[in-house]
Amino acid sequence: MNTLVVIPTYDEALGIEATLDAVLASAPDADVLVVDDSSPDGTALLVQTHPSYGQRIFLLSREDKDGLGGAYRAGFAWALVRAYDVIVQMDADLSHPPSRIPALVAALDTADVAIGSRYVPGGGVRHWTLRRRAISRAGNTYVRTVLGLDVHDATAGFRAFRRDALLRLGALDSESNGYAFQIENTWRASRIGLTTTEVPITFTDRTVGESKMSGAIVREAVVRVLAWRWQELRNGRRDVPMLAGQRHGA
Repeated sequence: MNTLVVIPTYDEALGIEATLDAVLASAPDADVLVVDDSSPDGTALLVQTHPSYGQRIFLLSREDKDGLGGAYRAGFAWALVRAYDVIVQMDADLSHPPSRIPALVAALDTADVAIGSRYVPGGGVRHWTLRRRAISRAGNTYVRTVLGLDVHDATAGFRAFRRDALLRLGALDSESNGYAFQIENTWRASRIGLTTTEVPITFTDRTVGESKMSGAIVREAVVRVLAWRWQELRNGRRDVPMLAGQRHGA
């Protein structure tokens, strides 16, 4: 299948070249789109000077830094316009193992969405403190309990979507930015009956660059999860708002 790997970046100059090389080696049939939010450290220039730029690697530069969700929505829209069959999303710091891209894509033979999961048998994390492990586990337990999801790693950012699934779940109409963006797409997929499978991965904490995690990102996730569940309870049904594709008959 025609596959695009979408990688959002902001100040990832220290690791972007290694990430691009690893993705190209692990997924030789895939193209790569870097969505860069005008990184002041020259990330975009490194992408443009890569030997595969313009052939398998492409760059979408955005003027403003408006969050992870905004970057992915822009990347997804770019992919859909160009009729890619499969869209993979991943981080730029090698925390998501590029070697697992083929497994995610293969999982779409029997599923609509494939999640690279830390919390299924065979999955795990490396170089995390006990505190961070506890926070991540607690966050996923909170999401699963409040929204009633079967997915074990709802906050995971390493995913693959079939083109039609991305359209049906209305990812371009989502409003979340940080980890809430991952949760929102998981919730939307669940509520419209898409099949989601979890592929075990080992998540390795970044060794270069700085984490974009912040208190605001955590607060957004907590508040939005409650709001989505309250919306369902108020409406008396488990669903999501009418999606753009449904409104326009897509």
